[in-house]
Amino acid sequence: MPKPASTVTPNTWDFLRDPMIAPTGFREYDARWKYPDEINLPGMTALGLGLGTQMQTRGIDPVIAVGNDYRDYSLSIKNALILGLMQAGITVKDIGPALSPMAYFSQFHLDVPAVAMVTASHNPNGWTGVKMGFERPLTHGPDEMAELRDIVLDGKGQARPGGGYEFVDGVREAYLDDLVGDFRLSRPLKVVCATGNGTASAFAPALFERIGAEVVPLHCDLDYTFPHYNPNPEAMEMLHDMAAAVKASSADLALGFDGDGDRCGVVDDEGEEIFADKVGVIMAREFSKTHKNATFVADVKSTGLFASDPELQKNGARADYWKTGHSHMKRRVKEIGALAGFEKSGHYFLAEPVGRGYDCGLRVAVEICKLLDANAAQSMSDLRRALPRTWATPTMSPYAADTEKYDILDRLVTKLVARHEAGDTVGGRPIKEVVTVNGARVILDNGSWGLVRASSNTPNLVVVCESSESEAEMRAIFADIDAVIRTEPGVGDYDQTI
Repeated sequence: MPKPASTVTPNTWDFLRDPMIAPTGFREYDARWKYPDEINLPGMTALGLGLGTQMQTRGIDPVIAVGNDYRDYSLSIKNALILGLMQAGITVKDIGPALSPMAYFSQFHLDVPAVAMVTASHNPNGWTGVKMGFERPLTHGPDEMAELRDIVLDGKGQARPGGGYEFVDGVREAYLDDLVGDFRLSRPLKVVCATGNGTASAFAPALFERIGAEVVPLHCDLDYTFPHYNPNPEAMEMLHDMAAAVKASSADLALGFDGDGDRCGVVDDEGEEIFADKVGVIMAREFSKTHKNATFVADVKSTGLFASDPELQKNGARADYWKTGHSHMKRRVKEIGALAGFEKSGHYFLAEPVGRGYDCGLRVAVEICKLLDANAAQSMSDLRRALPRTWATPTMSPYAADTEKYDILDRLVTKLVARHEAGDTVGGRPIKEVVTVNGARVILDNGSWGLVRASSNTPNLVVVCESSESEAEMRAIFADIDAVIRTEPGVGDYDQTI
């Protein structure tokens, strides 16, 4: 196979023959491209050849489970990827259309070492990509992605004999069985199930029915045109729709899922949209009752309550704030033996004995239903109100080109650190410290904070702010952080803002 080109003109002979891969698609912990603008089908075959070569070079048993999400182009892309894997001498176990966590589950269910899931995740149509891993329940991190990038872009993929293909049926049913186990609700529970017409439509309603919930479907018909909105429970558009459905149906809560089902969003019985980090604190409180002195990992976008909540402190829980990103978080949870990890984006990583350590939105949904079942006298809004009050922004993402965003971030981090060293304020309060493990988390003297980091998946920066005092302070923190961001001319408009 020829060395991939970074650009090939569409609707040409070369485009149908030669691999084209934009280098920017190799991201920190998975691969994502606009299709067919940034990768073509021969390029996806080159990726498969490179991934298979990486397995062979590392001495991984040459067997891989492969799935695809529900988009009109995902099957073609998966087949092109499979062709490259087989050329590399890999035996492919094709599990068919799937959620990402179903693909991760298949590694355990089929006892195979590797996984490759073709998905654009929560990105809108026009995007594609691959989430992959060799060491269950982990997925590729920066080192593995850099190695794969070099193999693919340098044309170092090696064809080997011995490749094979098998379509494996029944994994969806086994996955649902694994999620449900012997759990059945002992109290009536009405659940708005929101899937945005994405892949989770084929899973989530059936899951809730199995545990005995009354299901109120919200856009649960599979439709890869996404006629209402892109399935993303971090986006306010979807959360607002879930809230309206709760109020209209008098449901106990709404649970929503993104395009590949590895994230879960929550709206309570009063229609209040609970950001995922706050849901994580609610879950951590419950887990810490029976798992004393547990460690919980939270990403740097998450609430400070993991460290300051009195109930967690009473149960001896320890907070560990870490890099945002599903691969970073999975690896951190495993490395330090944490019970769970929580991301503000809606990824939850529930380790043994609760889960297997990978991010699964449907596993979280079941655990939330279990939590409500165990606390039958309390509603979801009661559990929310029991938390110390804070005021937080949604995740906001101003545009920054993939080729520029990390340089922009480096300069922003330098500027924010300089403000701290100069004794300047943010939001009218002194800066206590600036944590730079992943961008800059500017922590104030009262525990309030503001964060700016680079998105690992899209051409954006990411901004989140939280106040322990008031909405006004939260807005003031954002205004000051944004003023620093606006010193960079390469930063564009926000996708959403307060």
